[in-house]
Amino acid sequence: MYQSDITQFLNQLKTQKPQLEEEQRRGRSLLWDKQPIDLEERAEQQSSRVQQTPYVYYQNF
Repeated sequence: MYQSDITQFLNQLKTQKPQLEEEQRRGRSLLWDKQPIDLEERAEQQSSRVQQTPYVYYQNF
């Protein structure tokens, strides 16, 4: 059965580093997997924000 060069490379890499997929999952969980949003906490955070002026570089001294 035909296998492309990339498939052969990936199969070889997986045999050389069997822990590779677990490391990838851990890296993904650090950067991408997020906890569910607490809607009450988010509403509280938004209500406590200070409104930004329309032109941020102008300050009323």
